[in-house]
Amino acid sequence: MAKPVRRRPLQRRRRFGGFLLRWVLLALIGLGLVGTLYSVHLDRIVRAKFEGQRWALPARVYARPLELYLGRPLFADQLEGELDRLNYRRVETPTLPGHYHREGDRFLVNTRSFRFWDGEEPARRLEIRLRDGQVADLADAAGGFSPALVRIEPMLIANIYPTHNEDRVLVRRKDLPDLLVAGLIAVEDRSFYRHLGVDPRGIARAAYSNLRAGGVVEGASTLTQQLVKNFYLTADRTFERKINEALMALLLERRYGKDEILEAYANEIYLGQDGSRAIHGFGLASRFFFNKSLSELSVPETALLVGIVQAPSTLDPRRRPEAALSRRNLVLDLMARDNVISSDVAESAKRTPLGLAEGGGRPVGNYPDFVSLVRRQLQRDYRDEDLRSEGLQIFTTLDPLVQSVVEQSLPTQLAELETSRRMTPGTLEVATVVTSVAQGEVLALAGGREPGFAGFNRALDSVRSIGSLVKPAIYLAALAQPQRYGLTTNLQDSPVNLRVGNDTWSPQNYDRRVHGAVPLHRALSSSLNLATVNLGLSLGLTEVTETLYRLGVQRNIVRVPAMLLGAVSMSPLEVAQIYQTIAAGGYRAPLRAIREVVDANGRPLNRYPLSVEQAVDPHAAYLTTWAMERVVTHGTARWLGSQLPKDLRMAGKTGTTDDMRDSWFAGFSGDKVAVVWVGRDDYQPMGLAGGTGALRVWGDLMLALPNESIPRDPPDGVVAGSGDAPPYVAGTRPPSGRQEGGDEGTGTPRQDVVQAAAEATPEPSSSSEDRSPRRAPERQNHFLSDFFSR
Repeated sequence: MAKPVRRRPLQRRRRFGGFLLRWVLLALIGLGLVGTLYSVHLDRIVRAKFEGQRWALPARVYARPLELYLGRPLFADQLEGELDRLNYRRVETPTLPGHYHREGDRFLVNTRSFRFWDGEEPARRLEIRLRDGQVADLADAAGGFSPALVRIEPMLIANIYPTHNEDRVLVRRKDLPDLLVAGLIAVEDRSFYRHLGVDPRGIARAAYSNLRAGGVVEGASTLTQQLVKNFYLTADRTFERKINEALMALLLERRYGKDEILEAYANEIYLGQDGSRAIHGFGLASRFFFNKSLSELSVPETALLVGIVQAPSTLDPRRRPEAALSRRNLVLDLMARDNVISSDVAESAKRTPLGLAEGGGRPVGNYPDFVSLVRRQLQRDYRDEDLRSEGLQIFTTLDPLVQSVVEQSLPTQLAELETSRRMTPGTLEVATVVTSVAQGEVLALAGGREPGFAGFNRALDSVRSIGSLVKPAIYLAALAQPQRYGLTTNLQDSPVNLRVGNDTWSPQNYDRRVHGAVPLHRALSSSLNLATVNLGLSLGLTEVTETLYRLGVQRNIVRVPAMLLGAVSMSPLEVAQIYQTIAAGGYRAPLRAIREVVDANGRPLNRYPLSVEQAVDPHAAYLTTWAMERVVTHGTARWLGSQLPKDLRMAGKTGTTDDMRDSWFAGFSGDKVAVVWVGRDDYQPMGLAGGTGALRVWGDLMLALPNESIPRDPPDGVVAGSGDAPPYVAGTRPPSGRQEGGDEGTGTPRQDVVQAAAEATPEPSSSSEDRSPRRAPERQNHFLSDFFSR
């Protein structure tokens, strides 16, 4: 009997095959689930960054724009200097934005468009004629009309970079030149508008082209893959990174349109290094390499930017010009191959040099002292991280024309002063603040004799005794009481001896003489110490102090008799606030360095509007200004008066502290206020009074600027004197020879004021808050010293 055939192995194999198939299917399902979950994870990453804040953008700080209008004071060399600072190119025939032509005082200027806080300023073709130092004709040569006002784009003066030091200038897709886009696609991704993120045909084509050329001429990655690598991933050459790159490129293409991807690519791509600053995006690269906007690029310049994309480090045109030139010419050939340009244009472009420009993309000027003031004012409204990431545009009040005059004047004048006193060069230091009268805008600021050096900022942080600069506040306080004081009121320039604690305070005049009864205006113009002290004691220290606060002083003032001769310590910026209020007729405008702040999309954020309030009596401010004009024409600043044109009126006050440690001059024209301090950081005497030191610096810089004259018309209620006679408040002019002020018209201090002064705690003339680099030795009873202030 035959034995049955055994089928167990076959059954086993079938069962095993089914078992394996099930596991394979389960594994595939599991891998598919994992892949799906991973894709969802990657998709979230793609969307989160692409739809959120894509970049940490630096804050950009701009100077004021140059405003052109008929009658604006402006010389031809100043206009050309401004255009040069803005990287305009002087050519025979202006055809592009950023070009200009000059013939004597006639300019043809093709301006660039610029988005200000209040709207877009379009590009224009201007014809400008200057005559006698002002704009005589202004016409839009393209439109055939005369605009009332044109703003040239402002100068970039500072960047506040993100912590990783990336920098970029954002550009929209519509702002990318067609030539740049076509060249980029011809070289980097010929199928960009056809593939879905990854291009297998492109990989094969690139491999073939590279094989034929014997080197890398085309990349295998699509633009989308390059964006993913730069935007989301690292440059590590790993299989995992390539898989992520391909997946994320597919997801990116699924979520967003080609133009959105191209715009992000154009802003993200790394194109070079400027020290610690990384250059990202074509917008900044165009400025960095050529000092031009993208719209101004020529064919060879465009080809160079496209060529650098492949290897920014090895193709850096400044460090490796031969390699960059070779790559640029290859790009020109590829552009001609794809009919982006003609062969003739390509051959012509190959014969041009690289045409690199220095300093592109960086701030045009170096103004660390002014930018320090800007940052301090910004800190009231913004966090530091906002300034380093939100792409804010900060429009400031800096006037480059005024700042350039300041920077030219300071080292020259200090060198002359040092020579005249046989000092070692570099002994003296200086601080300067220039503001506008009406708006309270800081136009220029220098914290030392080298304004571009980011060191100790004396204009903001050097708190020194101000000497006789305090006197106009005292006389203004008196003139605010017209029933008691007028410009012709006689004051007693008589000895003062006050018991303060265990000491006696006995100030003296600069000439150590006693002048008896003198008119109030002469006491100020001649800076008579004794007359000022008697007047201040008659008014009361509280009234004088409150007047200083109304004029804009914010720091605490210790009320002691010595404050009447300048034992009050302030920075030059604080002094500028006091004199701005007087110059503005008693209307205080808090000094500001910022006009507007807008976000990366051009939307206005915090505004810094002009804020003006009446702080002191306008009548008293006018009369004080008249007396300060006499300081210039008849008093301690007569040197300045001898330099002024006949029709230009200025006012000011000299200031000197004891032993001539500090030399000051503060003054104003009809439209500008300027304060100059000269001294030594070690507090040693220098032998320069206000009239022989700071005044010379002040006069040199202010006379180099266009100035309006102080208005002659008095406010309502003030009667102008005939001829050279002082003006007075209507109904209060004292009879000739009458003495007012003090008890019973004697011009002497009231006894209650003397008693209050004697009980006061003395303050040294050098404030305990002084923050200069080197401290002076402690000086006991310094308030007793003579403030020989002129």
